[in-house]
Amino acid sequence: MQTFDYIIVGAGSAGCVLANRLSENPKHKVLLLETGGSDKSIFIKMPTALSIPMNTDKYAWQFNTEKEPYLNNREMHCPRGKVLGGSSSINGMVYVRGHAKDFDEWEAHGAEGWNYQACLPYFQKAETWYKGNDAYRGGNGELGVNNGNEMKNPLYTAFIKAGEQAGYDITSDYNGKQQEGFGPMHMTVKDGVRSSASREYLDPVKSRKNLTIVTGALVTKVVLEDKVAKGVEYVVNGKTETAAASNEVILSAGSIGSPHILQLSGIGDRDILEKAGVDVKHHLPGVGQNLQDHLEFYFQYKCKQPITLNRKLGLISKGLIGARWLLNRSGLGATNHFESCAFIRSKADVEWPDIQYHFLPAAIRYDGKSAFDGDGFQVHVGHNKPKSRGSVTLQSANPTVPPKILFNYLQHPDDIEGFRACVRLTREIIAQSAFDDFRDGEIQPGEHIQTDEEIDAFVREAVESAYHPSCSCKMGEDEMAVVDSQTNVHGIEGLRVVDSSIFPTIPNGNLNAPTIMVAEKAADIILGKPALPPQNVPVDIDVVNQIHTTQLSRFS
Repeated sequence: MQTFDYIIVGAGSAGCVLANRLSENPKHKVLLLETGGSDKSIFIKMPTALSIPMNTDKYAWQFNTEKEPYLNNREMHCPRGKVLGGSSSINGMVYVRGHAKDFDEWEAHGAEGWNYQACLPYFQKAETWYKGNDAYRGGNGELGVNNGNEMKNPLYTAFIKAGEQAGYDITSDYNGKQQEGFGPMHMTVKDGVRSSASREYLDPVKSRKNLTIVTGALVTKVVLEDKVAKGVEYVVNGKTETAAASNEVILSAGSIGSPHILQLSGIGDRDILEKAGVDVKHHLPGVGQNLQDHLEFYFQYKCKQPITLNRKLGLISKGLIGARWLLNRSGLGATNHFESCAFIRSKADVEWPDIQYHFLPAAIRYDGKSAFDGDGFQVHVGHNKPKSRGSVTLQSANPTVPPKILFNYLQHPDDIEGFRACVRLTREIIAQSAFDDFRDGEIQPGEHIQTDEEIDAFVREAVESAYHPSCSCKMGEDEMAVVDSQTNVHGIEGLRVVDSSIFPTIPNGNLNAPTIMVAEKAADIILGKPALPPQNVPVDIDVVNQIHTTQLSRFS
C-alpha cells in the first residue's frame, strides 16, 4: 500500500486545480484518481463538437433521474464527466461566474469568507481574459476565456439590440461590474481549442515526480478509523487497491459522485445507509440533500434569411468546418456558438437576475438534431434561482450501482411562475423590430401556447436539464450542512469535499467557472496560505430602468 500526503478523488474541474496547486511543493506527494481515461479526443478538443462527448458513454456517466413527479414523470438525462477534466471536458464551455449576490448569499447561508469580494480574486487567478486583466478580470491564469468568433453572425447582435429595444440594459461584461442585461457571451476556449481543467491545470504538471495520476480507478469508499480519514479504497483493472493519506482525502467527484462516495463510506443519513446495507460510520443527514439544478428550454423561431447554422449540418459543410479547424484552429469549429446572451429578472421585486439566455443562430437540439428543415434560431432560456430541492440517495452498498437521483424539478410554485415569465418575456424581446428582418414564425413553444395552463403544460413536457447539478454536500454550519467553511466534512478529520456539491445555493449562471474558483480558494485553505485579499470593487445591481419595471409588472 502506497502512502500519499493528499489523495484527490476525481480529476474534474476542481480535482485538476487541486492536483496542480497541491503538487506545486515537491515535498507533497499527491495521488489523483479518475474513473475515466484520456481527454485527447478531437471531439473534446474541438469546441463545436460539444454535443458528442456529452452523449458518449466513454466520456460521461450517462445518469438518469428517477421519474420527476412535476415533469409528467419524465426521467431526465444527467450526464457527468467521466474523463480527465471531468465535466469541463464535455460541457458547453460557457463561462459564467454568477452574480455577485449569489456569493453573498452563500455567506448568508453560513459559508463564512465566501462572499463575492472574497471570491473575486480567485476567479481572477484562474483566468486569462482575452481582453486583458482589470479590476474584475484575470490576465494571467490557466483558463482561457474569449468570445469565440466575435458575434460575426448578425443574429447575435440582433438579440442584443432587441433586448435594448425592449427596455433592458446592455452590459459589456456580465462577468464584470454588471451581470444584468444583454451582451456578448464568454466561453472557455483558448487558441481555438476547449480550455478544460485537464488541458490547463493537469497537462502542464503531469511530469511532476510527486504527482501520481491513476485513470480507470473507481473509488469504492473512504477508509475511516475512529472518524478519521486514513485513505481510499479503489478498483482498477478489476483489482481492489488501497492508498493511504497522511494528510487528507479530498473528494472532488462532483455533485453526484461526492455524496455517493460519502454514503458508500458510511457517512450520511443513518436511515438511508442502513436501508442500503452500509455500516454507519458517521450520521450526517445533509449528505446528498439540497440538490439543485437549472432547467431550460429552447425558444425557437424560423429565420427569413439563409444565415443560420442549420445550413451547416450536412456532411460537406461539417467536413469543411472540421478541415479549417484542423488546419488553423479557426472558423465555426472554434466556437460553441453561444456568442450573445442575457441575464434579466423574472419580475420587478426580484433582487438580482434569475433568468438566463444563451442565444444560438440555429434551431437545433443539444443532441445535434435539427428542429426542422430550414433556417432558424433559438434562445436557451431558464429560471436560474430555483427553490425546488432534490437528493442523491445511495441505493446499494455495491459501488457500481448508481445512486438514486431526484431533483424535484418545479416542485416549488415560484419555479413554475419563473418559467411563465421566461415564455412571456422572451416573446416580447423577439417581437422587437431588431428581429423584423429575421423572424419568421415561432416553432417552439408555438403561438397557440398562451394561457398559464398551456405554458405550464408545455414547460413540463419540453424543459431539459442545463446539466448544472450542485449543492448536494452544502457548505455551512447548520444541521444539514456537510462541510464547514474550510471545506472539511463535519465530524470527520482529514476529509474534505471540494467541488460544486458544496455550493450552498446554485449561482445565476453556468457552473464551471465557480467550481474552478472554489478549488482555487480551497487549495489555499488546504495549504494554510493566507487568502488572497478581497477586491472590494463596486457592483452594479440596481440597473432596472423604468421601461423594464413596467414590463415586468404586467406579469407579476
